[in-house]
Amino acid sequence: MAAGQTERAGRAETPAGPATAPVLPASPAPRPGGRPEPVLRLEDVRKSYGTNQVLKGVSFQVRAHETVALLGPSGSGKSTLMKCVSLLEEVGDGRIWLNGTDITDPHVNRDRCRARIGVVFQQFNLFPHMNVLRNVTLGAIKVHGMPKAQAEERALDLLDRIGMRAKASAYPDQLSGGQQQRVAICRALMGEPELLLLDEITSALDPMLVGEVLAMVTELKSQGTTILMATHEMSFAHDAADRIVLLLNGRIAQDGTPRQVMDESQNPAAKEFFSHFRGL
Repeated sequence: MAAGQTERAGRAETPAGPATAPVLPASPAPRPGGRPEPVLRLEDVRKSYGTNQVLKGVSFQVRAHETVALLGPSGSGKSTLMKCVSLLEEVGDGRIWLNGTDITDPHVNRDRCRARIGVVFQQFNLFPHMNVLRNVTLGAIKVHGMPKAQAEERALDLLDRIGMRAKASAYPDQLSGGQQQRVAICRALMGEPELLLLDEITSALDPMLVGEVLAMVTELKSQGTTILMATHEMSFAHDAADRIVLLLNGRIAQDGTPRQVMDESQNPAAKEFFSHFRGL
């Protein structure tokens, strides 16, 4: 009998229980000058594939409890930048700090650094032979060393807060795309990451399902989660982000509030880019 068949044969109802308040990461320690260290700081980050220079000196930061939207057309370098921050790609030059740790240092423990970052991609990447509860808890148990009982308690709390506790025993093929993506976000939050990366998380969804995922991101923002998201949802970025970083041709064209970048920019390239999205 296959592993997936064994799992399905042993389904059990998940007991109900009270929701608990979200647990947020502690704020970064102040710098010597009194200002807190940003959660994420990029300094002159460069990345090339052969002769194709994709990132051409990118510098910006994300402060604690801030939501920053990374915008730009296809080929601008957004996905490459997100892969560099999540340590799926090595930078060619420059540095990236996570709460004061240089995660681009060749001597740093990359696995430990990855464990401090929650990442959600456009593909859900759920294990089809595992139910929702096991999908959410597996990484916390195997990677973070969280005891099973503690992992299940936290997972049920997260699922409860997004209205999916009743789906804890369901399998991915029994869920909508939006529900699967919300499960993937819960999985990324299990280790209480210092930073949550959302890389085009609505791109693979039917338009009718986008709203439920974006509503969850809005809820995470309200709870103070520190978020860097690459997105093509312009209206959502305009309304939900604290800051917009516009990446054009591998360089930052604008960095500011949504109003400064999307509504009032005098940068010709930025104005041309946003002219295609005047339905905001």
